[in-house]
Amino acid sequence: MKRHSHFLFIAALTGFCLHALAGPGEPGHSHGEGETPFQGANAPKRFADGSVYLPKIAQRQLGIRTALVQVGEFLRTIELSGKVIHNPNYGGKVQAMVAGRITPPPKGFPVPGQLVKQGDLLAYVTPEIGPANTRSLAESRLKRLQALSDTVPRKVLEEAQAAVANEELRAPVSGMVATTGVVSGQVVEARQLVFEIVNPNKFMVEAVAYDPAVVDSIGSANLSVGDQRIPLKLQGAAKRLREQALPITFLADDEQLSQLAIGQVVRVYVQTNQLVKGVRIPASAVVRDGSNQPVVWVKEEPQLYRSVTVTPAPLDGSHSLVQGLQENDRVVSKSASLLNQIR
Repeated sequence: MKRHSHFLFIAALTGFCLHALAGPGEPGHSHGEGETPFQGANAPKRFADGSVYLPKIAQRQLGIRTALVQVGEFLRTIELSGKVIHNPNYGGKVQAMVAGRITPPPKGFPVPGQLVKQGDLLAYVTPEIGPANTRSLAESRLKRLQALSDTVPRKVLEEAQAAVANEELRAPVSGMVATTGVVSGQVVEARQLVFEIVNPNKFMVEAVAYDPAVVDSIGSANLSVGDQRIPLKLQGAAKRLREQALPITFLADDEQLSQLAIGQVVRVYVQTNQLVKGVRIPASAVVRDGSNQPVVWVKEEPQLYRSVTVTPAPLDGSHSLVQGLQENDRVVSKSASLLNQIR
């Protein structure tokens, strides 16, 4: 107990000394009427005017980063909805030609993600001939014809063999198995899709535009995957609307699309040939305030931030174009959503 009381006395004495020695601008020192709103604060705080005081230690903990805005003229950008598709020259579908029961080859069925080569045996389809028990009759007929092969026309013998032969399903191209939905013994219908093979290094992107005039003004295009930008090359646009939209096909310049999946929805950013004035900021700097209005946080002082309402327009997927900011402004480019939650 004596030792505990001794520690309490030292702590109280230390606090009193620090309070007495506190200089101007430090916590514990009163400035009277001339004191600024954030002097003496030791924790994040939002003031009545909407600005936020954030100490340096809190900035490091939240991972706050800022970026200098860029004022100038930029290419007008249009954001299109798209999806990843496979290249028809580097993919294929495996379908059953006849109805029957499917069985695996000696090495088993291929699984999704497995690499196959052109001509690899993927499965067998044993055709079902007519009503029940008629297959056994066809097999018996084949045995009789084979016993009389010296007197039976070759054409008749080949027709009997084809009637009971298993259909071999082979890979039409080399690539990766994308889908498979069969098990051993399953009955499949004629023309039913059994396997789909794609080349992940040759994916394409199909975007849709509701204004056909967009095609004539496309200068460049790209899509964003996380923090990475993937440039796209325009292949062409259809001449027929599909669900009141015009499909536009893009091809990637490299193999970066391999990390995506067929059917995955993406946003395609098309840069037109028109110039527009504005302020270029990171797209991550735009957040929503309590009224669901898009805002950016501008760094006023080393520990003071204020929000500015903006109307963002897409630029290249990783940047946005806004109005209302000055040339030397610095906006919060990382962890802006955390700063926006401070109350």
